[in-house]
Amino acid sequence: MLKKIKPYIVSVVIALGVGGLSAAVTSKSMEIYSQVEQPPLSPPSILFPIVWTILFTLMGISAALVYKFKDTKHDGVRTALIVYAVNLAVNFIWSLIFFNMRAYLFAFIWLILLIAVIITMIVLFKRISPLAAYLQIPYLLWVTFAGYLNLAIYLLNR
Repeated sequence: MLKKIKPYIVSVVIALGVGGLSAAVTSKSMEIYSQVEQPPLSPPSILFPIVWTILFTLMGISAALVYKFKDTKHDGVRTALIVYAVNLAVNFIWSLIFFNMRAYLFAFIWLILLIAVIITMIVLFKRISPLAAYLQIPYLLWVTFAGYLNLAIYLLNR
């Protein structure tokens, strides 16, 4: 039983670890969200850690679903997992750019890169495990919404 769930546990811990590290290194700068002029549809700041915890958990489960195919004849598992790792890094760096550097326009451009990486990841995951790809869709939608917030914050606060 443990052997079957171990990849899921490890993968979720890695994803949540990246999210937790991101929150830790930007924690002193996160009050910026409440200090800037916000666009319509801006959710309350308490919603962000809840949503991100759910999304990182789904990302971890999704990556584990792909990882389970590592010893099969499925081509592209390694590539898909590398793109997943790149996704985690790009996601992490966005927080630094937006919160710590307060470089809102650059953060928006970086977010476009993140969206491209997420779409690539979904395509690669779908070839291996459609469920893994579908689990990434809420993440893509949230990051797209974050793009709206990011761009609007840039435009309203320049």
